[in-house]
Amino acid sequence: MSSLIQQNLRVGQSVSGRDIAVLQRPGRQPGIFWLNGFRSVMTGAKASALDQFGAENALAVTRFDYSGHGASGGQFEDGTISRWLEETEAVFALTQGPQIVVGSSMGGWLALLLARRLLGNRDGRLKGLVLIAPAVDATETLIPARLGPGQHLALERDGFVELDSRYGDGPYRYSQALLDDGKYHLLLGSPIETGCPVTILQGGRDPDVPSEHAQKLLIHILHDPVTFTLIPDGDHRLSRPEDLDRLRAAVRAML
Repeated sequence: MSSLIQQNLRVGQSVSGRDIAVLQRPGRQPGIFWLNGFRSVMTGAKASALDQFGAENALAVTRFDYSGHGASGGQFEDGTISRWLEETEAVFALTQGPQIVVGSSMGGWLALLLARRLLGNRDGRLKGLVLIAPAVDATETLIPARLGPGQHLALERDGFVELDSRYGDGPYRYSQALLDDGKYHLLLGSPIETGCPVTILQGGRDPDVPSEHAQKLLIHILHDPVTFTLIPDGDHRLSRPEDLDRLRAAVRAML
């Protein structure tokens, strides 16, 4: 079993520079490239399960914390899709050979944005995408839908709004900058090209990314093979033992 390599990667210039904490497990290709959800970290249940899967199968595994998350530097309040996508691309550049990109929630959105960049750059290393409750275009649809009139006013007045978490980990802060920046990265409304097979795992009892949202994504992926699995009693996190088994099976199918 290979040992983990820990490093900090500097991303951004001058005052926008931040140190991104990266964990890499050396191994054979295709490697596994993990993308966390909003407010999640690289040591979470799904990321750790995939790392263990990589260790058991001698596969390379790469995971990291976005700026303002976990072990990485930077302020969470400064986070935007543009900023976290920049970090995603910088860490992906550390990998070698073909990669299976696995993204959860916001990480699913970032995974599709990464796929678009790679396709545009004629980088053919993307072997497959596994998306867990992909929160595509969340800043345009999912987050605003959770806000009441008073919260919309608070967002305009203060530049941010806080919503109680359903997971007991404190309130989630959403900034106006995050919502505004998201407009530059919208995917729904036009064909989505990935250049690789796509698997979507979606919980039927997900209050954060409803199954209808994931199904809407399906009709936008027109030219790539897609496997959609609806887990009727599954929640948003899909971190139960049986959910982790499904995740490992989805990755194994792409090897």
